Amino acid sequence: MSPDILTEQLSLFLDVLETGSFSAAARRHPLTPSAVARRIDSLESAVGSRLFSRSTHAVRPTPAGKAFAERARRIIEELRLARAEAVSLSNAPEGLIRIDAPAAFGRRHLAPAIADFLVAYPGLDVQLRLIDSFVDLHGSHLGEVDLVLRAGPLADTRLVATPLAYMVRIACASPAYLASRGVPACPSELPDHDGLDWDGLAPPFAWRFNVDGQARLYRPARMRMAANNAETLLFGALAGLGVAHLPTWLISDYLLRGELLPLFCQNGLPEPETSGIYALRLEHETNSRSRLLLEFLKSRFSPVPPWDLALRSELRWQ
Repeated sequence: MSPDILTEQLSLFLDVLETGSFSAAARRHPLTPSAVARRIDSLESAVGSRLFSRSTHAVRPTPAGKAFAERARRIIEELRLARAEAVSLSNAPEGLIRIDAPAAFGRRHLAPAIADFLVAYPGLDVQLRLIDSFVDLHGSHLGEVDLVLRAGPLADTRLVATPLAYMVRIACASPAYLASRGVPACPSELPDHDGLDWDGLAPPFAWRFNVDGQARLYRPARMRMAANNAETLLFGALAGLGVAHLPTWLISDYLLRGELLPLFCQNGLPEPETSGIYALRLEHETNSRSRLLLEFLKSRFSPVPPWDLALRSELRWQ
C-alpha cells in the first residue's frame, strides 16, 4: 500500500471514530456512506480485528479500535514528517515565497508556522502580507503572490485549492454575561439573548446549528455590536456584551483559559463546516518552494488542527 493510500485510509478511520457516523465521515471525503463502510470493512480485514461496533443509531469504536486509533495518528504524523524530510534532503531549496493571508489567522497560526518553516529551510525566504480585504482573499493578487490563504467557501473555480484545515464554529460568551443573563440550553433560546454579529457579508455558517439532523438558523434578537472583523467580535464577547458565533482557530485559547465558555457543546465539538482553510494558487503548476511550504502547512494543521486537538483533550465542556 502506498503512503498516500495508507494516509487516506487511516484518516478516514479517524474521521469515522470522531464523528461516530459513516455519513458524517463521508461528508469530509468525496465518498458515499456505503463506500466509507466498505473501506472500513477492508481496513478491519487487513488489521484482523473489529474496530467498530455498528448499530442503527451509531458507530462506536471497540477496545481494539480505540487502541488502533492512537497508532493511526502516530503513523499519519510519521508519514508526513518522513515525506517532508525526504523532500528537504533531496535538494536545498532557495528563493522567495510570497503569501497573502487573513490577518487574524495569520497572526495567530500562520506566522508561527512560517517561522518554524524558515528555520528548517535556511535557503528560503517568505514575504507574508496579512490583509483583511475580502476581495484579495479571493485570489485577486495571484500572479503577484504565489499563494493566498482563504478561510471559508471557495467561489472561484479557476483557482486550485489545497485544503489545510477544517473549521469548527462555536457559540460562546463570557462567564460574566452568562451569570447575568443565564445560559441558553439550546440554540432556539438565542433570540432571548444579546449578540455580536457581522456587519454586512457574514460567513455562510454563522448562527447555523445542527438541530435534529438539520441546519437551522438561530441568532440573538439584539446585536450589541456589529463589525466586519472577527477579532472585533471576539473582544466584544470577552467584554461581556453577548453571545458570539466564532471559529475555534480564533477562540480556542480563550475557551481553554475559561475567559469564554462554549455553548451547546455537551457532546463535544460541533461538526466541521463543509468549508475550511485553503491555500489558493493559479491553475498552472506551482513551484517547488510553494509545494514544500504547502506540505509543511498541511502537516502542521491537519488531520486535526492543533487548536481543536487542544480543545478535545483539555477543555471541560460546561
